[in-house]
Amino acid sequence: MSRFSFLSTAVEPERAILVGVEWRDAAWPVERSLDELERLADTAGAVVVGRISQRLDRPVPKSLIGSGKVEELKSLVHRLDADVVIFDEDLTPAQQSHLERTIGEPTKIIDRTALILDIFGLHATTREGRLQVQLAQLQYLLPRLRGMWSHLAKEQTRGGIGSRFGQGESQLEVDRRLIRNRIAALRRELRELEKRRGVQAKSRIASDSFRIALAGYTNAGKSTFLNALTGAQVLAEDKLFATLDPTTRAYALPGGRSVTITDTVGFIQKLPHGLVEAFKSTLSEVLGADLILKVIDISDEDHERQAEAVDRVLDEIGAGERPSVTVYNKIDLVDSDELCALRRRHPQAIFFSALTKEGLDELLSRLSAEAAATDRLISADIPYREGTLLKVVREQGSVISEEFHGEGVRIVAKVPERIAGALARYAVE
Repeated sequence: MSRFSFLSTAVEPERAILVGVEWRDAAWPVERSLDELERLADTAGAVVVGRISQRLDRPVPKSLIGSGKVEELKSLVHRLDADVVIFDEDLTPAQQSHLERTIGEPTKIIDRTALILDIFGLHATTREGRLQVQLAQLQYLLPRLRGMWSHLAKEQTRGGIGSRFGQGESQLEVDRRLIRNRIAALRRELRELEKRRGVQAKSRIASDSFRIALAGYTNAGKSTFLNALTGAQVLAEDKLFATLDPTTRAYALPGGRSVTITDTVGFIQKLPHGLVEAFKSTLSEVLGADLILKVIDISDEDHERQAEAVDRVLDEIGAGERPSVTVYNKIDLVDSDELCALRRRHPQAIFFSALTKEGLDELLSRLSAEAAATDRLISADIPYREGTLLKVVREQGSVISEEFHGEGVRIVAKVPERIAGALARYAVE
């Protein structure tokens, strides 16, 4: 299936106008939300030439914004020769259709969800990622099909030859059926991939590695974080949603304990629900983690709102109660006085720079403590034939003493609960 695109891939970037709504008691100021929308538009390859906003208590059913503001938008589109209008709020199919008729061709009307879907379509690289994006795109497209065949409906109203077969509605129903069939096929294929991912996850669990997942706002520096710790070559760009597909790397903490660290898709405010649903199999890496590291870009003036957005998505996927540690990244971009104030305000957080590795010792010490938090103290006589088990104890636990004798090794160690179970038959008082 070809990429589902709302923005042109031509060399000449499309000229975009942004439209925002300032709601009463909104979590984000409208200008800050439009700033983020502009970054999203830039990531998709458009250039923003103008923006307008309106203060509203409730959406206007017909057009989201008021009729006077729609006329102002129409005038601005023509004056600035805009190719596309991007709304910061979700548009209903009826609102989108009305705005398209009012603004007039060839200007496209899209919303924030459509823009994010377009970006995900550009950046998904693995088969699973592409399938997840296609599913979300088709779910978005399905209720918006009617307007695509309105010209045939008009022909029917004239009567005469061709009006008796209902071509417009027939074609519409054919398209709907094709899309529903494709959605069902995508869901089946994703379920199969999810099963395979589950097998891989079970394999990682069987290895007894402590599992760490990185979660955070898009562009918080998670990929740079993973690269800094493990030497992974994950793409790290100053773009929103530069990476979508999860990457897992092994890492040895000080003392030799092995852990796995997984980088996951970045979150964003107003993340489309369809994308959250489509990416649940990928985000299962977060659900299966022993520890979630919430990576926050401390240099962003909206970092507190971004942290709240991350918490909302974690709650939505059922990971809100998982053990977690907040890591404030990019401390190299914050002055010392501000950093001291933030440390006082967030005494349980870790302050780190993935770029300069400042704060690395503190981070690794905290990870070691979290990995050992649920360990059990156990004494066991491990036979020499159980060399693999002995190796696991040394790699995954904290060995207090070892004593070699004729039958094997008497070992005293603090080990994860999973390993303690395997050692139970060799346990001694």
